[in-house]
Amino acid sequence: MDKIAVIGLGYVGLPLAHAFSEKYPVVGFDIAQWRIDELRKGYDRTLELSEEQVKESIQNGMKFTNKLEEIAECNIYIVTVPTPIDKHKKPDLTPLIKASESIGKVLKKDDIVIYESTVYPGATEEECVPVLEKISGLKFNEDFFCGYSPERINPGDKEHTVTKILKVTSGSTPEIGKRVDELYASIITAGTHLAPTMKVAEAAKVIENSQRDINIAFVNELAMIFNKLNIDTNAVLEAAGTKWNFLPFRPGLVGGHCIGVDPYYLTHKAQEVGYNPEIILAGRRLNDNMGIYVANQVIKLMIKKGNKIEGAKVLVLGITFKENCPDIRNSRVIDVIRELQEFGCNVDVSDYWADSDEVKREYGITLKEDADIENYDAVVLAVAHDKYKNIALDSKHNNQVFYDIKSVIDSDKIDGKL
Repeated sequence: MDKIAVIGLGYVGLPLAHAFSEKYPVVGFDIAQWRIDELRKGYDRTLELSEEQVKESIQNGMKFTNKLEEIAECNIYIVTVPTPIDKHKKPDLTPLIKASESIGKVLKKDDIVIYESTVYPGATEEECVPVLEKISGLKFNEDFFCGYSPERINPGDKEHTVTKILKVTSGSTPEIGKRVDELYASIITAGTHLAPTMKVAEAAKVIENSQRDINIAFVNELAMIFNKLNIDTNAVLEAAGTKWNFLPFRPGLVGGHCIGVDPYYLTHKAQEVGYNPEIILAGRRLNDNMGIYVANQVIKLMIKKGNKIEGAKVLVLGITFKENCPDIRNSRVIDVIRELQEFGCNVDVSDYWADSDEVKREYGITLKEDADIENYDAVVLAVAHDKYKNIALDSKHNNQVFYDIKSVIDSDKIDGKL
């Protein structure tokens, strides 16, 4: 029987390891000792798995480790590490390369290394395979093989879980492609799609989120236009949405580990081969600037109400990148916060979903618990967590500004929205 090692136990790796553990021997590997310690106790801070599910994995025989020798007996290695961008918005493959180096130290003849991390087309063969060959001393497609099966995890989504999302698969040879496809098909109830090559599978993944990014950029631009025309954007979208083929996108901040990052992987590769991708980059520029736009709208509303901007107290509700989820990776709420601070505002941030230590470490912000909205000159609802949707605004001070980025509160109770 195949013995599987899942490298990287975050939002993607842990649910995948749990699913495989129901049918295969699995070892979950992560370099963070604190992560291993928490999982061994049954706690998943990403909240993708419940305590019961983590303990179920352990009962199935899954081990959690950060020691390479404990994955040495595996013959299938699945890489689910992050693929972020650097400060210049260029792909940062450091986690992927380091994971490949680690696997190379234990790689054996006939082993298969499957990558799930989002990359540009060709990255697996151009960047990862040479590392595996160099460290292991083995020959690609003779001694060991590779596969690519892009992750499609939607953090916080309890309906579309890993086994219920159709999986794209591929292999470095036609035979390995079938083997990889059969492996995933054994746990994915939604079915699989075997792509002809790894490059096709890599490209399919990176355009999924690029397409969403462009569509959101379009409605963000509409929101800016309709704001100047004094037209309710959501009312327009609802009216247009009565047509059967109108796409139901909504304006907002575009962050997270996928939509706000993946397009830069595709544009990097496009520029490398001499093509300048105008539409994709235009969408990225617009979405990257939405936080600044929101902050400026809030400031304008405050000025209209006679608020002094320097030293004004502003409360931002939510810092995760999406609602009802603790994931703060690449949250663009930080752009709103930083811009308001640039104007001289004193900004407090509250989020009952986010981990306070992680927010402090990532953004240098100390979350404020139980903030009273009446004590602020302006309140920005940045993330549509369930609790925030029911905020009582009847006692709101006349000179206070309430801005709703997510458009979840009745328009007649707020001062502005996207």
